[in-house]
Amino acid sequence: MKDTEYIPIASLNQYSYCPHRCWRMFCAVEFVDNQYTIEGTSLHDRVHSFSVGNREDTWQVRAIWLKSEEYKLIGKSDLVELDSGELYPVEYKRGKKGEWDNDELQVVAQALCLEEMTGKKVSCGYVYYAQSHQRQLVEITPELKQSAIATIESVQTLLQTGIMPKPLYSKRCKGCSLYSQCLPKAADKVGRYQEAS
Repeated sequence: MKDTEYIPIASLNQYSYCPHRCWRMFCAVEFVDNQYTIEGTSLHDRVHSFSVGNREDTWQVRAIWLKSEEYKLIGKSDLVELDSGELYPVEYKRGKKGEWDNDELQVVAQALCLEEMTGKKVSCGYVYYAQSHQRQLVEITPELKQSAIATIESVQTLLQTGIMPKPLYSKRCKGCSLYSQCLPKAADKVGRYQEAS
């Protein structure tokens, strides 16, 4: 990857969930759908249609491109709102809030882009979970910002080197559409295999 190339905002979410999955998607260009990814794609087909308008006192714009020169990020937002002078991103997800913070990192990355594009501080964002029909507040704390910046650097290194992170089995593998490609349990067994002497 050249120094001037941008990384997709969504890659932060994938890397935080599983570095090996991120490598498969963005280095090996592999992807397999399962029930969860098909539902997610269907949801984003609806929210990725450009529109601008008001919902009561809140100004809303859907499907605009966000970009950061400083962090070399690019991606299409699901929704950006302006309410009481505060600008914030809203990321749509198909399920419900999980145990991990990978969705939050995607919101922080969008906030970094919005701050650079508008010159305004973005102090929060939201993840809208379609299954529960609820928004989860994401406060953009200095710690969360640092975590997002560290993840950006890790993804940049991954894309520049192309070095495959080892597949590691965890609870996260349960819903992963690429499980049958990486077979983390089999990879672990092969790694521990020794010929009898």
